[in-house]
Amino acid sequence: MTEALNYLREFNTASVFLRLTLAMFLGGLMGLERGRMHRPAGFRTYLLVCLGASLTMILSQYCYEMQSSEWADFIGKAPLDISRLGAQVISGIGFLGAGTMLITRRQHVKGLTTAAGLWTAGCMGLAIGAGFYELVVLAFVLIFVTMRLLTRVEIYMLKKVRHLHLYIELDTLGHIGDLLTLLKDMGTQILDVDIKRGKKDVGENASIIFHLRMNQRQDHSQVISAISCLDCIVLVEEI
Repeated sequence: MTEALNYLREFNTASVFLRLTLAMFLGGLMGLERGRMHRPAGFRTYLLVCLGASLTMILSQYCYEMQSSEWADFIGKAPLDISRLGAQVISGIGFLGAGTMLITRRQHVKGLTTAAGLWTAGCMGLAIGAGFYELVVLAFVLIFVTMRLLTRVEIYMLKKVRHLHLYIELDTLGHIGDLLTLLKDMGTQILDVDIKRGKKDVGENASIIFHLRMNQRQDHSQVISAISCLDCIVLVEEI
Protein backbone atom coordinates (compact mmCIF):
# COMPACT_ATOMS: atom_id res chain seq x y z
CA MET A 1 0.00 0.00 0.00
CA THR A 2 2.78 2.38 0.97
CA GLU A 3 4.76 1.56 -2.18
CA ALA A 4 1.69 2.20 -4.36
CA LEU A 5 1.10 5.58 -2.71
CA ASN A 6 4.76 6.52 -3.10
CA TYR A 7 4.56 5.62 -6.78
CA LEU A 8 1.46 7.75 -7.25
CA ARG A 9 3.15 10.69 -5.52
CA GLU A 10 5.87 10.64 -8.18
CA PHE A 11 5.49 12.74 -11.30
CA ASN A 12 4.42 10.24 -13.95
CA THR A 13 1.55 9.64 -16.36
CA ALA A 14 -0.39 7.38 -13.97
CA SER A 15 -0.25 9.87 -11.10
CA VAL A 16 -1.26 12.79 -13.34
CA PHE A 17 -4.24 10.82 -14.66
CA LEU A 18 -5.31 9.83 -11.15
CA ARG A 19 -5.03 13.37 -9.79
CA LEU A 20 -7.08 14.94 -12.58
CA THR A 21 -9.73 12.20 -12.39
CA LEU A 22 -9.92 12.49 -8.60
CA ALA A 23 -10.28 16.28 -8.85
CA MET A 24 -13.15 15.92 -11.32
CA PHE A 25 -14.91 13.29 -9.19
CA LEU A 26 -14.64 14.99 -5.80
CA GLY A 27 -15.25 18.49 -7.16
CA GLY A 28 -18.30 17.19 -9.04
CA LEU A 29 -19.71 15.60 -5.86
CA MET A 30 -19.45 18.90 -4.02
CA GLY A 31 -21.16 20.64 -6.93
CA LEU A 32 -24.00 18.14 -6.96
CA GLU A 33 -24.82 19.00 -3.35
CA ARG A 34 -24.92 22.72 -4.14
CA GLY A 35 -26.91 22.10 -7.32
CA ARG A 36 -29.49 20.18 -5.31
CA MET A 37 -30.04 23.38 -3.32
CA HIS A 38 -30.39 25.38 -6.58
CA ARG A 39 -27.32 27.51 -5.85
CA PRO A 40 -25.61 29.69 -8.50
CA ALA A 41 -22.56 27.42 -8.68
CA GLY A 42 -23.38 23.76 -9.27
CA PHE A 43 -21.95 20.54 -10.63
CA ARG A 44 -19.87 21.83 -13.54
CA THR A 45 -18.64 24.96 -11.73
CA TYR A 46 -17.26 23.05 -8.76
CA LEU A 47 -15.84 20.37 -11.05
CA LEU A 48 -13.98 22.93 -13.16
CA VAL A 49 -12.66 24.87 -10.16
CA CYS A 50 -11.26 21.74 -8.52
CA LEU A 51 -9.91 20.41 -11.81
CA GLY A 52 -8.30 23.75 -12.70
CA ALA A 53 -6.63 24.05 -9.30
CA SER A 54 -5.28 20.51 -9.58
CA LEU A 55 -4.04 21.23 -13.09
CA THR A 56 -2.26 24.35 -11.84
CA MET A 57 -0.42 22.44 -9.13
CA ILE A 58 0.58 19.72 -11.60
CA LEU A 59 1.85 22.42 -13.95
CA SER A 60 3.95 23.86 -11.12
CA GLN A 61 5.53 20.45 -10.51
CA TYR A 62 6.07 19.99 -14.24
CA CYS A 63 7.93 23.30 -14.47
CA TYR A 64 10.12 22.27 -11.55
CA GLU A 65 10.83 18.89 -13.15
CA MET A 66 11.71 20.55 -16.46
CA GLN A 67 14.09 22.94 -14.76
CA SER A 68 15.79 20.02 -12.99
CA SER A 69 16.14 17.90 -16.13
CA GLU A 70 18.22 17.97 -19.28
CA TRP A 71 15.76 20.53 -20.70
CA ALA A 72 17.01 23.14 -18.24
CA ASP A 73 19.34 24.67 -20.89
CA PHE A 74 16.35 25.35 -23.13
CA ILE A 75 14.11 27.00 -20.52
CA GLY A 76 16.76 28.91 -18.62
CA LYS A 77 18.04 28.60 -15.06
CA ALA A 78 16.15 31.42 -13.37
CA PRO A 79 14.94 30.39 -9.89
CA LEU A 80 11.37 29.06 -9.96
CA ASP A 81 8.95 29.26 -7.06
CA ILE A 82 6.53 26.37 -7.62
CA SER A 83 4.12 27.70 -4.97
CA ARG A 84 3.46 30.90 -6.90
CA LEU A 85 0.91 29.42 -9.29
CA GLY A 86 -0.99 27.76 -6.44
CA ALA A 87 -1.08 31.02 -4.50
CA GLN A 88 -2.65 32.76 -7.47
CA VAL A 89 -5.37 30.10 -7.59
CA ILE A 90 -6.34 30.67 -3.95
CA SER A 91 -6.57 34.44 -4.38
CA GLY A 92 -8.13 34.29 -7.84
CA ILE A 93 -11.07 32.13 -6.80
CA GLY A 94 -12.20 35.04 -4.62
CA PHE A 95 -13.39 36.87 -7.75
CA LEU A 96 -15.36 33.82 -8.85
CA GLY A 97 -16.91 33.44 -5.42
CA ALA A 98 -17.93 37.10 -5.34
CA GLY A 99 -20.04 36.48 -8.43
CA THR A 100 -22.17 33.94 -6.53
CA MET A 101 -23.09 36.37 -3.74
CA LEU A 102 -25.87 38.91 -3.81
CA ILE A 103 -27.72 41.19 -1.42
CA THR A 104 -31.48 40.98 -1.71
CA ARG A 105 -33.82 43.93 -1.32
CA ARG A 106 -34.44 42.60 2.17
CA GLN A 107 -30.78 43.29 3.04
CA HIS A 108 -30.08 39.57 3.19
CA VAL A 109 -26.72 38.30 1.91
CA LYS A 110 -27.00 35.05 -0.05
CA GLY A 111 -24.34 32.85 -1.60
CA LEU A 112 -21.65 32.96 1.10
CA THR A 113 -21.65 29.18 1.56
CA THR A 114 -21.39 28.64 -2.19
CA ALA A 115 -18.48 31.09 -2.42
CA ALA A 116 -16.72 29.41 0.51
CA GLY A 117 -17.35 26.03 -1.11
CA LEU A 118 -15.74 27.17 -4.37
CA TRP A 119 -12.68 28.42 -2.51
CA THR A 120 -12.46 25.15 -0.55
CA ALA A 121 -12.83 23.13 -3.75
CA GLY A 122 -9.89 25.06 -5.20
CA CYS A 123 -7.76 24.35 -2.14
CA MET A 124 -8.71 20.68 -2.33
CA GLY A 125 -7.72 20.68 -5.99
CA LEU A 126 -4.28 22.00 -5.08
CA ALA A 127 -3.86 19.18 -2.57
CA ILE A 128 -4.91 16.65 -5.21
CA GLY A 129 -2.47 18.13 -7.71
CA ALA A 130 0.31 17.87 -5.13
CA GLY A 131 -0.48 14.17 -4.59
CA PHE A 132 -1.32 14.52 -0.89
CA TYR A 133 -3.97 11.78 -1.06
CA GLU A 134 -4.44 11.23 2.67
CA LEU A 135 -5.21 14.93 3.18
CA VAL A 136 -7.57 14.93 0.22
CA VAL A 137 -9.69 12.06 1.59
CA LEU A 138 -9.92 13.58 5.06
CA ALA A 139 -10.64 17.07 3.71
CA PHE A 140 -13.36 15.83 1.35
CA VAL A 141 -15.13 13.94 4.14
CA LEU A 142 -15.06 17.00 6.42
CA ILE A 143 -16.16 19.36 3.63
CA PHE A 144 -19.03 17.10 2.58
CA VAL A 145 -20.18 16.64 6.18
CA THR A 146 -20.12 20.41 6.66
CA MET A 147 -22.09 21.17 3.50
CA ARG A 148 -24.60 18.32 3.71
CA LEU A 149 -25.13 17.28 7.32
CA LEU A 150 -24.28 20.33 9.42
CA THR A 151 -26.93 22.36 7.60
CA ARG A 152 -29.62 20.74 9.76
CA VAL A 153 -27.60 21.40 12.91
CA GLU A 154 -27.19 25.05 11.94
CA ILE A 155 -30.92 25.48 11.26
CA TYR A 156 -31.83 23.86 14.57
CA MET A 157 -29.41 26.04 16.54
CA LEU A 158 -30.49 29.27 14.83
CA LYS A 159 -34.13 28.57 15.63
CA LYS A 160 -33.29 28.61 19.35
CA VAL A 161 -31.15 31.76 19.60
CA ARG A 162 -32.59 34.84 21.24
CA HIS A 163 -31.68 37.22 18.42
CA LEU A 164 -34.06 37.31 15.49
CA HIS A 165 -34.05 39.21 12.17
CA LEU A 166 -37.45 39.62 10.54
CA TYR A 167 -38.57 41.08 7.23
CA ILE A 168 -42.18 42.28 7.45
CA GLU A 169 -44.44 43.80 4.81
CA LEU A 170 -47.55 45.77 5.89
CA ASP A 171 -50.48 47.06 3.90
CA THR A 172 -49.78 50.50 5.37
CA LEU A 173 -47.42 52.00 7.95
CA GLY A 174 -50.46 53.31 9.81
CA HIS A 175 -50.75 49.90 11.48
CA ILE A 176 -47.19 49.86 12.78
CA GLY A 177 -48.47 50.62 16.26
CA ASP A 178 -50.36 47.30 16.39
CA LEU A 179 -47.18 45.50 15.39
CA LEU A 180 -45.06 47.22 18.03
CA THR A 181 -47.65 46.46 20.70
CA LEU A 182 -47.62 42.77 19.78
CA LEU A 183 -43.82 42.62 19.90
CA LYS A 184 -43.84 44.25 23.33
CA ASP A 185 -46.47 41.80 24.62
CA MET A 186 -44.33 38.86 23.44
CA GLY A 187 -41.41 40.15 25.52
CA THR A 188 -39.09 41.13 22.66
CA GLN A 189 -36.67 44.04 22.55
CA ILE A 190 -36.17 45.99 19.33
CA LEU A 191 -32.43 46.45 18.83
CA ASP A 192 -32.57 47.90 15.33
CA VAL A 193 -35.22 48.76 12.76
CA ASP A 194 -35.16 49.77 9.10
CA ILE A 195 -38.40 51.15 7.63
CA LYS A 196 -39.28 51.63 3.96
CA ARG A 197 -42.53 53.32 3.02
CA GLY A 198 -43.01 51.48 -0.26
CA LYS A 199 -44.74 52.69 -3.42
CA LYS A 200 -48.37 51.75 -3.82
CA ASP A 201 -48.46 52.96 -7.42
CA VAL A 202 -45.99 50.22 -8.42
CA GLY A 203 -47.45 47.60 -6.08
CA GLU A 204 -44.68 47.84 -3.46
CA ASN A 205 -45.82 47.45 0.13
CA ALA A 206 -44.33 49.22 3.11
CA SER A 207 -41.67 47.06 4.72
CA ILE A 208 -39.80 46.86 8.00
CA ILE A 209 -36.65 44.96 8.92
CA PHE A 210 -36.45 44.24 12.66
CA HIS A 211 -33.48 43.07 14.71
CA LEU A 212 -35.10 41.65 17.83
CA ARG A 213 -33.91 40.10 21.05
CA MET A 214 -36.28 37.78 22.90
CA ASN A 215 -36.23 37.74 26.70
CA GLN A 216 -36.44 33.95 26.73
CA ARG A 217 -35.53 31.23 24.28
CA GLN A 218 -38.40 30.08 22.08
CA ASP A 219 -38.92 28.72 18.61
CA HIS A 220 -38.76 31.51 16.04
CA SER A 221 -41.71 30.00 14.19
CA GLN A 222 -43.95 30.85 17.15
CA VAL A 223 -43.03 34.53 16.92
CA ILE A 224 -43.52 34.57 13.16
CA SER A 225 -46.88 32.82 13.46
CA ALA A 226 -48.12 35.35 16.04
CA ILE A 227 -47.09 38.30 13.86
CA SER A 228 -48.67 36.83 10.72
CA CYS A 229 -52.04 36.67 12.52
CA LEU A 230 -52.32 40.48 12.42
CA ASP A 231 -54.67 41.68 9.69
CA CYS A 232 -52.25 44.39 8.56
CA ILE A 233 -49.42 41.91 7.79
CA VAL A 234 -48.85 41.02 4.15
CA LEU A 235 -45.64 39.02 4.56
CA VAL A 236 -43.33 38.04 7.40
CA GLU A 237 -40.22 35.89 7.19
CA GLU A 238 -36.93 35.39 8.97
CA ILE A 239 -33.76 36.60 7.29
